[in-house]
Amino acid sequence: MFQVHADSLETYFEFDPERRVELEMVDGLIRRVAPGLRRYFHQGTPAGQAGMRMKMIGYGQFPYAISSGKQTVWPVIGLALQRNYISLYFAVTLDSRPIVALYADRLGAFRAGRNNFSFERFPDLNVDVLEALVAVPKSSRLSPTIPPATSKLRGGPKSLASAPCRRTG
Repeated sequence: MFQVHADSLETYFEFDPERRVELEMVDGLIRRVAPGLRRYFHQGTPAGQAGMRMKMIGYGQFPYAISSGKQTVWPVIGLALQRNYISLYFAVTLDSRPIVALYADRLGAFRAGRNNFSFERFPDLNVDVLEALVAVPKSSRLSPTIPPATSKLRGGPKSLASAPCRRTG
C-alpha cells in the first residue's frame, strides 16, 4: 500500500517533488474558490476509528458519524497523493446526491468514484468545472462543524469508494 510519510503540510508538499506543482495548483484553486474551508494537515484516522487512514491535505472539517455512534473529524474536501495519481475527496452532497457524480463527466479526470476523482496532471482537468465543484461546499452556507445528521454535509469515508469511469476531455 502506498503511504505518504509526512507529518505536516510542509512535508506533505515536499514528499513527491515531481508532483509538488500539481498539488500546489489544486491547493491554490481550492484556497481561492473556497477560502472559508481552512486548510490543514489531516493525519488520517487511527485504526479502529471511522475514516480512512491515509494522510492528506484537508480543507474544512466536520464531525463524521458512523452507525455505531462514534465520530471522527473529517475534511470537507481532501487532497491526497496516490502512487500514480492525485485524488480529491468530497464529503458533501447536493440534494442528497454526491457532488462529484454531478460533475464527473466534465472534469477531465481519468477516474471518478461516488464522491471522489483522480487525475495525473492538473492541465488535464477542466479548471472551470473543478472551480464549480469546489464552490459547492462554500455555497451551501453550512458550518463545516454541523454534525452530518443535521446538514447537507454527508458521505465521508463510506462514500469515497472509487469506481472507474470513462476518460473525458
